[in-house]
Amino acid sequence: MALVFAACGDDDSQPAEKKQATSAPAAEQKAGCKDVAQPPPRADGGQKKPKKPLDPGKTYEVELTTSCGAFTIRLDQKTSPNAAASFAALARSGFFDDTIFHRIVPEFVIQGGDPTASGTGGPGYSTKDRVPANAAYAPGVVAMAKAGNEPAGTAGSQFFVVTGASTGLTPDYALLGRVTKGIDVVQAIGKLGDPASGGAGTPLQSVVIEGAKVRER
Repeated sequence: MALVFAACGDDDSQPAEKKQATSAPAAEQKAGCKDVAQPPPRADGGQKKPKKPLDPGKTYEVELTTSCGAFTIRLDQKTSPNAAASFAALARSGFFDDTIFHRIVPEFVIQGGDPTASGTGGPGYSTKDRVPANAAYAPGVVAMAKAGNEPAGTAGSQFFVVTGASTGLTPDYALLGRVTKGIDVVQAIGKLGDPASGGAGTPLQSVVIEGAKVRER
């Protein structure tokens, strides 16, 4: 399942950007990020949908360690209980380990969560949550991608982190949570998209998710 931020190019699951941004010089873009090889793609699907929501009395955070550093997402299980439970289960199972950010659009979003690295992969199931009419996709917000022909709030495993101040996104994407630590890492990753690729967001170098840890309190 590809992310649809507003369909751009051939990927029918991508959010559409409001504007094309300029990129920083290559030397600056690589700052803080290890030069790593892209992991081989994995098979699509094969995961089981969680049957239970997360404990509403607890707070859940997912720390993603990447080749550019680590950042932490606090899950919003109140707004998107199904997407949050799914994301936590996938993180615990190692689903996100050794995957890449396959779409990076400067000053817009970074997108990952596809084991196939093609922009069309997912866990083999989908969830659905109600998206608030006033949903705002501001910098640091994490939301779930969906295909253009899917209902609002549909989610698989692909997620995006907003890096731009003005995305123009409509309230169609399930709100997974917000980055509470490591926003500088997110912004560093966000500079690694090729501006010449437009909405396709072709990375200038591989950015790998090395591991994911779920913490609850």
